[in-house]
Amino acid sequence: MSSLRNWKTPAVGMLFALTIPITALAQAAAAPIEERLAKMEGAASAAQSAGDNAWMLVCSALVLMMTGPGLALFYGGLVRKKNVLATMMQSFILMAVVTVIWALYGYSLAFAEGNSFFGSLNYVFLRGVGAAPNADYAATIPQQTFMVFQLMFAIITPALITGAFAERMKFSAMLAFMILWSTIVYFPLAHMVWGKGGFLNAALGGAYPALDFAGGTVVHISSGFSALVCAIYLGKRVGYPRTQMSPHSLVISFIGACLLWVGWFGFNAGSALSAGSLATSAFVATHFAAASAALAVLRSEPWLAAAGT
Repeated sequence: MSSLRNWKTPAVGMLFALTIPITALAQAAAAPIEERLAKMEGAASAAQSAGDNAWMLVCSALVLMMTGPGLALFYGGLVRKKNVLATMMQSFILMAVVTVIWALYGYSLAFAEGNSFFGSLNYVFLRGVGAAPNADYAATIPQQTFMVFQLMFAIITPALITGAFAERMKFSAMLAFMILWSTIVYFPLAHMVWGKGGFLNAALGGAYPALDFAGGTVVHISSGFSALVCAIYLGKRVGYPRTQMSPHSLVISFIGACLLWVGWFGFNAGSALSAGSLATSAFVATHFAAASAALAVLRSEPWLAAAGT
């Protein structure tokens, strides 16, 4: 028995001595693995951010294309020849003016955290709007990208209204009206529906829930009702219907309509705020809806279906 004990003592010591370097090697190997995993996660996150950012910049350009040249051509072809340039200029000037007031105070009133109806002045002059994402709105893209995408919505919304008073309002009056309308109607409405703490944005601390994925309320309902009020208030064109007021060029309007179709992919698919499956779903729905609507128009107007023009 004593010889057996004498044998076990050095054997156990040797085993213990061997486990020390093995344990050290295992710990040393674990550290690089954790570092590599962290680097891989960081690289994947950076790749997602870069992809989402690239997609949102493309969508921003597509939405801007809807105003100029899309909407400018669409409305320009529907008016008389003498008013073509004035009508197209309305869309063009709104691209410039709304951009400036958006940078001065518009983005802040719409998306800075404030009360239920107005944002604060935290983002005035785009202060603090840079490369860092705003997780409340879009966690994978720079806030500056989110800001410029929303700017394109702010541009096209008043531009849509101009079709309601085509040929019936002075250029200077139109410009003053659109600045006031954007400030009093669009910016507060955008905050109420999309802004943090907005009255109709229960997802971000508001009182009531309202689902507006791509501007159904903020863009289309607001511009539609405002256009109706403008048309009723201004009344008919002078001389109508005694004087014929045929469209100047339906070809120009047709080109504008095609550009609007293409631009709408940025409008709707971009509202996913990422290059994921939700953007794909919105893209597909947009295209199939537009195609179905085109066929429905042809079917509902037999003379149009027969002539094709």
